[in-house]
Amino acid sequence: MIDSETLPTITATRVSLRGLTDADASSLFAIFSDPEVMRYWSSPPLADEQGARKLLAEIHDYLRQQTLFQWGIARRTDDLVIGTCTLFHIDIANRRAEIGYALGREHWGNGYMQEALGALLDFSFDTLNMHRIEADVDPRNVSSVKTLERLGFQREGYLRERWLVNGEVQDALFYGLLRREWQSGKFV
Repeated sequence: MIDSETLPTITATRVSLRGLTDADASSLFAIFSDPEVMRYWSSPPLADEQGARKLLAEIHDYLRQQTLFQWGIARRTDDLVIGTCTLFHIDIANRRAEIGYALGREHWGNGYMQEALGALLDFSFDTLNMHRIEADVDPRNVSSVKTLERLGFQREGYLRERWLVNGEVQDALFYGLLRREWQSGKFV
C-alpha cells in the first residue's frame, strides 16, 4: 500500500502533499490551536505546542500501523505547511476510506483545499485503488460542504447529534464519492 515510514509526495499546481516532519510542529500548532479552524472538528483546539508534537508522533505511529495517512499541505513556493489532508478508517478489503482536512485560517478562500483534496482523490483512486471515499462534515461548516460538493461528493445522510465537542452536541452530514464518479468528470 504505502511505505510504513514515508508518505509519498503528491504534487499539485500550487501545493504539495508531503509527509510531516518535526520541523512542522509549529505549523501544526498554528493550524490546530486556532478555535476557528477547529470549530467543526470532533476534538478541541490544541492547548500548546507540546500538543502539536504529540499529534505529530501520533501521525507517525498511525503511518507505521498503516491505519491513517496524514499529509501536510505545503505551499510549493516555500514548503510551508498551511494545512493537512488525511485518509483514515482505511478499509482495504472494501477499498474504502474517509478523508479529513484542515487549513490555516489565513489561507481560507484561496482554493488551496480544493486543489489539495483533488490531488489526494486522484492518488486515492488511481494509486491506492480505492473504490469509495467518504467524508463527515458538520452541516454548519458551509465552506467545507461546498468544497466537497464541488469535488463531486454526494450527500448521503444526516446524522443527528453525532459528536460531543467541548460540551456542544454537533450533527454531521455524511458524503460519499465513488471512483467512477470521480473518473467520469474531473471536478477540480
